[in-house]
Amino acid sequence: MRNVTYSMSVSLDGYIVGPDGGFDWAEPDQEIFRHHIDEIRQVGVHLMGRRLYETMLFWETADQEPSIDDDTREWIRLWNPLPKVVFSTTLAEVRGNARLASGGLAEEIERLRAEPGEGEIAIGGATLAAEAAEADLIDEYRAVVYPVLVGGGIPYFPQGKRQVELDLLETRPFPSKAVAYRYRVRRA
Repeated sequence: MRNVTYSMSVSLDGYIVGPDGGFDWAEPDQEIFRHHIDEIRQVGVHLMGRRLYETMLFWETADQEPSIDDDTREWIRLWNPLPKVVFSTTLAEVRGNARLASGGLAEEIERLRAEPGEGEIAIGGATLAAEAAEADLIDEYRAVVYPVLVGGGIPYFPQGKRQVELDLLETRPFPSKAVAYRYRVRRA
């Protein structure tokens, strides 16, 4: 069965964006960007909400920029053809290799798990991840934690009503002082 993963950059105090909506503190250096490239290679489909979808639209035309480096070209080559499912009540259409979700999140994940296919089912965005966590659909939490306190904003971790036990699978420190963590949900 395909794993469902939730991966985002996060401040040390637990936010994916600050109180002003900014996330410039999470600008990846080359080594962290390579880490993201390695992660996206494992993904078979990416689920996201409207805000993340609109942020990631940048990559649809980024290859037209003549000054992009080889790592950026590689990311574009992996990201653009990757199937994406967008959950939105306000968008009427999406671009690129994306489609609007036809059902709820749990139904979409169940359908994707039942389909033949390889690669993880990745979830991006805290709001969508909170819904998946509440339904106990996330198998792995992945976070690149940046050494910054932003004081508020959108939290990485959903504020659920239950305790979730996790097993540490991997840590990876970076020269920039950020650290990647990978945890698997402990199932009874």
